[in-house]
Amino acid sequence: MSRTRKPVIAGWFSGDGDDFRLLGTRCSACASVFFPREDTHCRNPGCPGGDLEEVPLSRRGRIWSYTDSQYRPPSPYVTNPELPWEPYALIAVELETERLVVLGQAVPGVTVRDLAVGMEVEVVPGVLHEDAEAVRTTWQWRPTRGR
Repeated sequence: MSRTRKPVIAGWFSGDGDDFRLLGTRCSACASVFFPREDTHCRNPGCPGGDLEEVPLSRRGRIWSYTDSQYRPPSPYVTNPELPWEPYALIAVELETERLVVLGQAVPGVTVRDLAVGMEVEVVPGVLHEDAEAVRTTWQWRPTRGR
């Protein structure tokens, strides 16, 4: 039986494979771009406010900072306490076009030893958690290594 794939947070990303994109919003008055998306008002304190439109964000960016998680995060992060904890790399990526930094996990198998500030990475679909009912999908960062 195939489990349903459900995004961890609906409306924050779309697509699959090469068309996978994070979704942000852009203010029509000041051109500020937001992620996570903003659907009610412009977050720029100097902006009089404008319409907010959904925009796909750049697929690639450069590592701004990174670290690893050596401990099991507390609830509401979902983990199986029966399984041993597997640390993962957490990457802050600067999207140059949008001029913002987006945080996310590295793809499985990539550790902090594989990363460097300034390295190019791309956003790809990933899995945060699987249970009997669904596969909870999210975004992850993968080094491009000349792709």
